[in-house]
Amino acid sequence: MLTAAISFLLTAGGVAVAGLRAWRRRFLSATRWFAVALLPAGLYLTGLFPLATTIGREFADWAAKLVFDPRVWTGVVLLGVSAALLVTTRWVGRRGAVEAPSERPPAAGSAPERPAVANAPKAPKKQQTGKRDDGLGDFADIEEILRKRGI
Repeated sequence: MLTAAISFLLTAGGVAVAGLRAWRRRFLSATRWFAVALLPAGLYLTGLFPLATTIGREFADWAAKLVFDPRVWTGVVLLGVSAALLVTTRWVGRRGAVEAPSERPPAAGSAPERPAVANAPKAPKKQQTGKRDDGLGDFADIEEILRKRGI
């Protein structure tokens, strides 16, 4: 019964503050106060206050065991060692010192180089040798001979 009275008093006080804020034309602040003011009544009516007291009691029991039980301290040490190992391996892995270069798997191939930002289209440059750069490579000489003969 005391929980209900305190919950509804907190809700009424919050609604009163929200009303004062709205009267001063601070509607955004008034809406926030009203939203927060509804929480105690909502928690009471949904039955979440007993859950909160149970959680608080269990947390207090755990804290008391933390101080006096050596088994809990062993668990805390194991969690700390685990966290330290994870952080250390992450740090060493970023530095690249985990594996020797010979143990790493070979790369699938080099990626083609592309500019980070697309450049504006430019007119193609003529090569000084007069050959076209169309990807034919060795066939450029043959193409030039055929062009000279008119074929």
